[in-house]
Amino acid sequence: MTIKIYTKTGDKGETGLWGGSRVSKHHPRVEAYGAIDELNCAVGFALASMAGEPGLEGLMEELRRIQGDLFILGTFLASPPEKRSTLPAALRAGPGEEKTTELERSIDRMTAELKPLKRFILPGGAVPGAALHLARGAARRAEREACRLAQDGGGEARAIVYLNRLSDYLFTAARWTNAQRGAAETEWEAPQ
Repeated sequence: MTIKIYTKTGDKGETGLWGGSRVSKHHPRVEAYGAIDELNCAVGFALASMAGEPGLEGLMEELRRIQGDLFILGTFLASPPEKRSTLPAALRAGPGEEKTTELERSIDRMTAELKPLKRFILPGGAVPGAALHLARGAARRAEREACRLAQDGGGEARAIVYLNRLSDYLFTAARWTNAQRGAAETEWEAPQ
């Protein structure tokens, strides 16, 4: 059996949530899990930009795990709180505290190899580093959307914490990747 990509059920500007309820495509819940999807795409682009790059295998493995975590988080956010009990157990809580702790350990490991930041830096550098900066920007947007959802009473604090730490991770990974590639960071110069 082949699954059709198009269903035509969203042609009137609505989409289905886990559990069957339908909401507008600009509902805060849809904005939140849509931002997670965009973030996952950006992480995938960063991974694709690293293909064949020596010395980045460990980072690529971490990013693949993060993509799985983001898929879980998207499913979690696509589920209204009253329907989460019907999710498979592995998806009910979204990324837990242990996932945030993993990100912190990786941030600390990479930071130990970097020159201390003294000024703001502009996104860029080698292509993989620039792609990670792009993913970091997507993570910040996903965090804002998760905050908006939480403000409306439908988000979870741990999702916000995870996304906050993930953006820090992606920033650090961009800097670390640029350092590995010998790409200089461009410091922002304040106008005089």
